Amino acid sequence: MDIRERIRLLPNAPGVYRFLDETGQVIYVGKAKSLRNRVAQYFVPRERLTRKTALMVSRIADLQHTVVDSEADALLLENNLIKQYKPKYNILLKDSKTYPWICVTNEDFPRVLLTRKFVKSAGIYFGPYSSAGYARSLIELFENLYPLRDCRRKFTAEDAAKKPLRPCLNFHTGKCKAPCAGGISKEEYGDNISEIIRLLKGGGREMIRLHTRRMQDAASRLAFEEAETYRQKAELLRKHYGKSLIVSADIADLDVFSMIFDGFTGYGNYLRVRQGCIIQSMNLAMKMNIEEDEAEMLEMFIAEIASSFGELSKEILVSQPVGMELPGIEIHVPQRGEKAGLLELSRKNAAAFRFDQLKQDEHSNPEEYHEKVMEQLRSALGMEKLPRHIECFDNSNIQGTNPVASCVVFRDGKPSKADYRHFNIKTVVGANDFASMKEVLNRRYSRLMREGAELPDLIVIDGGKGQLSFACEALAELGILEKVKVVGLAKRLEEIIVPGDPYPLFLDKNSSALKLMMQIRDEAHRFGITHHRNRRSKSQIESRLRDIPGVGEKTEEALLRHFGSAQRVSKATYEDLAATVGKSVAQKILKFYGRGLLAVLFAVFLFSRTVPASVLPWLL
Repeated sequence: MDIRERIRLLPNAPGVYRFLDETGQVIYVGKAKSLRNRVAQYFVPRERLTRKTALMVSRIADLQHTVVDSEADALLLENNLIKQYKPKYNILLKDSKTYPWICVTNEDFPRVLLTRKFVKSAGIYFGPYSSAGYARSLIELFENLYPLRDCRRKFTAEDAAKKPLRPCLNFHTGKCKAPCAGGISKEEYGDNISEIIRLLKGGGREMIRLHTRRMQDAASRLAFEEAETYRQKAELLRKHYGKSLIVSADIADLDVFSMIFDGFTGYGNYLRVRQGCIIQSMNLAMKMNIEEDEAEMLEMFIAEIASSFGELSKEILVSQPVGMELPGIEIHVPQRGEKAGLLELSRKNAAAFRFDQLKQDEHSNPEEYHEKVMEQLRSALGMEKLPRHIECFDNSNIQGTNPVASCVVFRDGKPSKADYRHFNIKTVVGANDFASMKEVLNRRYSRLMREGAELPDLIVIDGGKGQLSFACEALAELGILEKVKVVGLAKRLEEIIVPGDPYPLFLDKNSSALKLMMQIRDEAHRFGITHHRNRRSKSQIESRLRDIPGVGEKTEEALLRHFGSAQRVSKATYEDLAATVGKSVAQKILKFYGRGLLAVLFAVFLFSRTVPASVLPWLL
């Protein structure tokens, strides 16, 4: 049966669908409120689909589906199937690391362990924790509060009663009450474990109040040692939870989800708030392999946390509206007050996580990092293809003197210094940056076209609307304005000027795309300034020596080769000058630098002992 005919037979009910390729491999898993309506949306005219979605649809050979009772069930089933099949076109978790859990083991005298392996039958698990340091601090807190065993001895309460084992060093140091030797009953040890579980579930404030009441009760009974024990426990809890972020005493239990997006990657942060205190935080990166919308990525993030952390609270805060509905749970975007502040905190955590991930990618996987940055830039500028070849132009002059321009080239997000070019402005007189920019682009791209070289994907003009306008004129005269993307980058607010758009484009200041644009602009400025400085220095040397009568290019070269600089020429003796360029030119150099008649006569006399007749008219 044809797939389109099978779609008409799909139920109008919530469920999960799976697309398979011709080899029988699952390539996509999706959820739907109505299976029939959702699946039919893929089989529409190709031009109505995005590029990646159209590519996926072209590879669908078979369709399977599963009906569930509710949208919440569909969400969780979709999440589990994605983990099982790892379909090529689904949203996938990018993090490969395993997060730590705290496990309370399933034994007569349980241990409290930090582990990265989740074995459901081994005990009760809490977590996962995005920070192993925080999880260790909890274990250390429990060890200070309660005398827990940490040995791997296998025994039951009956074994300890019948044949006690020899206590280890932890017993003698007070860290353990030796349940293996009958030092503590199963019931008393179990009470300690129950309190630990209450703490792990977010009952920190409750336990502080409980130990404070116990302390007061013991003190009223004059049991001061027992009261001191409870006081120390309450103080340890206050110190630990004093380091945690207390949101508000008015906020009870809720979960916070936020996600920021960078191209096809979403960076999510989850905060678990219990009794007004943030007790857990977790970050996840998720990558889209087809152009699903941002709300669907956020829904997948919620499903992932629900499957990892278990039951969510009755109230969920999200960074943007989602279409999912979970029974008995209110999902909303707070607009003001403490909850809005809490959501903003989650966004900041997601942004910091994104920054850290990009920095790691830049060093560990530079190729993927540059691809991601170019994709950001392509999306921001509305380009059809990645800007793999970028050229940037900048003008340099001082009050119109020695005007030059520079062109730097970036390929695949990296400088291609062999392709850098600088230009001496030839047809423009004075400080006219606009006309200079037009001349340079005309010269650059007319030559590329004559040589049959490739044109850049993106041209960046260092400047505002004026420079950009003249650059577009040059490209239009060459007939290539429609073939390349050209933008201006102004320095004042780092705004991007797009031809024909009256409003500048502002990218996020922390955007990798903007940072790449700024890097290219700054490199063009550096390259141009260096060339301008060299020309200016050369010009100053040339103008000083060439102004001397009788000094031409070859004489200038001889002087600079011998003396090293124009300043040393001005201080040289007659003897040295005459030996280098001859007596006549030496006399002219001394006269140019105003070394004085007597000094000249004396120098000539010492050099030749007599004054030649040919020199007397010049001296007089």
